[in-house]
Amino acid sequence: MLTQDPPLPDPVPVVVDGTPIATRVLEPAGTTAGDIVLCHGTPWSSRIWGSVAVELSRDYRIFLWDMPGYGDSEKGPAVATDLRTQAERLVSLMQAWGVHRPHVAAHDIGGAVALRAHLLHGVEFRDAFLWDIVTLDPWGSPFFELVAANSHVFAQLPLNLHAALVREYITGAVGRRVSPERIDALVSPWMGSVGQRAFYQQIASLTAADTRPIAGQLGATRCPVRIGWGRDDPWIPVGQAYELQSRLPGHPDVVVLDDVGHLAPYEDPSAVTVALRKWIASERQPA
Repeated sequence: MLTQDPPLPDPVPVVVDGTPIATRVLEPAGTTAGDIVLCHGTPWSSRIWGSVAVELSRDYRIFLWDMPGYGDSEKGPAVATDLRTQAERLVSLMQAWGVHRPHVAAHDIGGAVALRAHLLHGVEFRDAFLWDIVTLDPWGSPFFELVAANSHVFAQLPLNLHAALVREYITGAVGRRVSPERIDALVSPWMGSVGQRAFYQQIASLTAADTRPIAGQLGATRCPVRIGWGRDDPWIPVGQAYELQSRLPGHPDVVVLDDVGHLAPYEDPSAVTVALRKWIASERQPA
């Protein structure tokens, strides 16, 4: 069991439409075998991809970003955190990076953001590996729905109660034991008055109205896809992986990880890295 996450380089801000986005680029020592863009979900940050990113950066150029409202990126009432805006930011960010047809791995709402960029904004991916993604109805736990309807109330909780709530919420996502230190790393961006407001703000901004247009166009996906899921995902049951499979072209393979919950890249980064390497190798084609 990992007790600490590997160190990542300091974030480099890239400003998109006036909003600074914390980004990190990891490069191999030698020639790169290609570009991989990693997208995180809620209430996470690119940190969930840290171990996977470091390992893959031995051979690939890795692009990480914290969506505004998350992690090391800008937070605050003026920062839009809805899925439509995040997808538009991904489009602009890929242009700023100069990335063309990358491999993409996306988790949770990061899958919705990546698919919106692809299906609704015309961004081309070489291939995509989708992990426990938020796309199909229904999504959102009862807690999520309660907070979304009462975010202004939750934002006024005493800081110690908020801290306990966030820790319990995050701990409840995992299917195997994650060290307290690594749970701390996931909780820390949401601490303090700024983090507390941002936590409830991003939940309140997320709606199935922004995923239904994606779900309706899954059959138009233009790149090869593979699906990954934690067998014990308590937030999005593994059955959604197979429903997603039935709606995507080519009936893509589903990789299911035993004893893993919602956070596969964080809970079992070795298995996720192996799966990504095998997938990319099998789909390698001229750019």
